[in-house]
Amino acid sequence: MRGAETSSWMKQLASSSRQGRHGHALHLFFNRLSLQASMRGRVDPYPAAVPTALRACAHLTDAASGRLIHALVLTRPALASDKVVATALLHMYAKCGRIASARKVFDEMPVRDLVVWNALLAGYARHRLPEHALTLAVKMRGLGLSPDLVTWNAAVSGFAMAGDGRMASDLVGAMQEDGFQPDVVTWTSLVSGSVLNFQYGRARTLFREMVAGGARVLPSSATLSSILPAFASVGDTKHGKEVHGYAVVTGVEQELTVSSALVDMYAKSGLVHEACRLFDKMSERSTVTWNSMIFGLADSGHCQEAVSLLDRMLGEDATPDHLTFTAVLTACSYGGMVETGKALYQRMREEHGIVPRLEHYACMVHLLGRAGRLVEAHDFIRAMPVEPDRFVWGALLGACRSHGNVELAELAASHVRTVEPENAASYVLLSGALSDAGKQNDVFKIKRLVKRRRLKRLDGCSWLETS
Repeated sequence: MRGAETSSWMKQLASSSRQGRHGHALHLFFNRLSLQASMRGRVDPYPAAVPTALRACAHLTDAASGRLIHALVLTRPALASDKVVATALLHMYAKCGRIASARKVFDEMPVRDLVVWNALLAGYARHRLPEHALTLAVKMRGLGLSPDLVTWNAAVSGFAMAGDGRMASDLVGAMQEDGFQPDVVTWTSLVSGSVLNFQYGRARTLFREMVAGGARVLPSSATLSSILPAFASVGDTKHGKEVHGYAVVTGVEQELTVSSALVDMYAKSGLVHEACRLFDKMSERSTVTWNSMIFGLADSGHCQEAVSLLDRMLGEDATPDHLTFTAVLTACSYGGMVETGKALYQRMREEHGIVPRLEHYACMVHLLGRAGRLVEAHDFIRAMPVEPDRFVWGALLGACRSHGNVELAELAASHVRTVEPENAASYVLLSGALSDAGKQNDVFKIKRLVKRRRLKRLDGCSWLETS
């Protein structure tokens, strides 16, 4: 490729990277290599393009393409010894979750600056290996390399994401003793870590502390999108709306992560019309946004609208994922749309290439069971290529109780007890079915068994709903 052509190609590559069009950047990179291979029989990557291509792999979490580029780098000694390329390789592997590969690149680097150490630290933190991150930070100090704010934030984030809030807070104290004040990244890590580990009360307390600190550290769009699920979890729309107001005042309401979190918060809180209003205002939507809106419509009883939203999603060339179909199958179940649900289940597999997961199987059993098609639901379970879990059998058990099929209820209950023997929920539903059938002696036997075994009902069992 001649000089002018190379310059033009590099400008396109850099422009795609700056605009966040990482898929296009990767296409440009590999297309050039393919062209070289067809014309010369060998490939010779332009050195300045390699880090850009690796950054694209990192953003796309495309480890397969990253490995191809790494293999190419190893055939070029000048590239293999380039510090910028090595750092990009390490960052790519870390972002893609290939921590062992990232560590290997790190260990093979002859010279490591603070950027390299921080990149590996961040990889450990991101993938919930906080002890490794802390060990690395201690090793840095032992080699005479002083941690900076990025180093401290990576360590704090690691423990926060792992759910160890006490250690995360201790590290914040240590970083202050080391002369660094917590910034917005530190606070956001603490908040998001609490939310990820369902410590919603702690997340709300941290957020209030952050806001009460005044203008020294203001919440960012990342902070807002992180805290909103903590209000959605308890239906705290009053404080959720206050966060929304803050997003409007600071001009970040229309940022994708914030607007998506707001849609999710309103939808989960039952304010589906407010969620729809925000959803329609959005200039762009991610798959997560579509999923939140479909789930919100389904949970609020707007089942036909939820299914129609999938058609709108596909019409706008958005890509559905496994959660999208969990949402629409749930809507079909709640709305009694059996044939529509069965057709969507087939489309999921055949048109979109999504392999059914246990949640999809549970949705289908729930769909058929609520409609009273219990034998068909049981046949569906028997044909499953994977072992049914408690949610699948529980969906059938709940349906059997609703429709008075004691024989099939006993079968389903036995399977639930096999996969989860310590949960009393199956006994409760079975005793209800027996009671409805007038078999009081059997009901008393089950109650005595539950009491004797000291069984307990577990939280989060959506299949206990029998309506």
